Amino acid sequence: MHGEYKVPGGKLVVVDLDVENATLKNVRVSGDFFLEPDEALLAIDRALEGAPADTDTAGLTSRIDAALPESAVLFGLTTESVAVAVRRALAQAGDWSDYDWQLIHDAPQSPALHMALDEVITAEVAAGRRPPTLRVWEWDAPAVIIGSFQSLRNEVDAEGVARHGVTVVRRISGGGAMFAEPRSTITYSLAVPESLVSGLSFADSYAYLDDWVLEALGDMGIKAWYQPLNDIATEVGKVAGAAQKRMVGPDGGPGAVLHHVTMSYDIDADKMLEVLRIGKEKLSDKGTKSAKKRVDPLRRQTGLPRETVIERMIDSFRSRYGLASGGVTAAELARAEELVRTKFGAPEWTARVP
Repeated sequence: MHGEYKVPGGKLVVVDLDVENATLKNVRVSGDFFLEPDEALLAIDRALEGAPADTDTAGLTSRIDAALPESAVLFGLTTESVAVAVRRALAQAGDWSDYDWQLIHDAPQSPALHMALDEVITAEVAAGRRPPTLRVWEWDAPAVIIGSFQSLRNEVDAEGVARHGVTVVRRISGGGAMFAEPRSTITYSLAVPESLVSGLSFADSYAYLDDWVLEALGDMGIKAWYQPLNDIATEVGKVAGAAQKRMVGPDGGPGAVLHHVTMSYDIDADKMLEVLRIGKEKLSDKGTKSAKKRVDPLRRQTGLPRETVIERMIDSFRSRYGLASGGVTAAELARAEELVRTKFGAPEWTARVP
């Protein structure tokens, strides 16, 4: 069995192993990380040899920690990342390059239709009828997007959204509220097979699925990192927030993961404060007194037009994993439009948590 895990912000960890009598055998750890002394690598292999195949990530990490010499120095990896790579090998997890990725980047669409397309496309990936998909959104109207479990009245300023002509929609994933305008944000979705994140915890999957965009930002001269649980940040502030939804496959089989991200390109912070209710508890949790200072737009950090930032992100993804241009099928669009009528455009859904 073979497993790989690219440590977010770090190096690649590779594990090859056999399983005999429900235990790990012939374990070989490798990668482009740095490790001192040389003997530490053999110590890691020996620590994993003979471990029960059902040992969880924490248990495998403990075995490695106990076996490493006190003088060991790990750079670009952690003992936990080795354990994750083992679990991914045992789960026969896929790697980004194992899949034929498709890009959808269509003309501007309504906020409600974007919510519906996320659900439909991810369901199609789960059913095996669509390849893993990167969808870059274009908005035709300003919107407030609230998380699946948020209270409408607690998160949205009704007078503010009415005054500014902002549409309020509720997405299928959890997380917090976002404010988006057609030219001020960059939003994308990844609809991926569950196998891509096999062996990863829920929290680790956020970092793993965000890693490509951190590298794309790095190509543009922006040092960015994953900030648990679901933010992307730089030295001068938060630039993006992510959310996820898991879907089961047909007959309860392996499913798919929806991972979508909204990035601030040129946000109107004053308007954001007029349409969202951002409470003191949320601000204190983020260690800041001002919501305006929480977000730092990509326009200022890159000096590039929004279209160029998107183009470079797409090119970065394509160069790493391959990416064929595609589109929403007629059947997918029809299903999404039906969901707009029956769910995402209906007050019953938007206000399902009043």
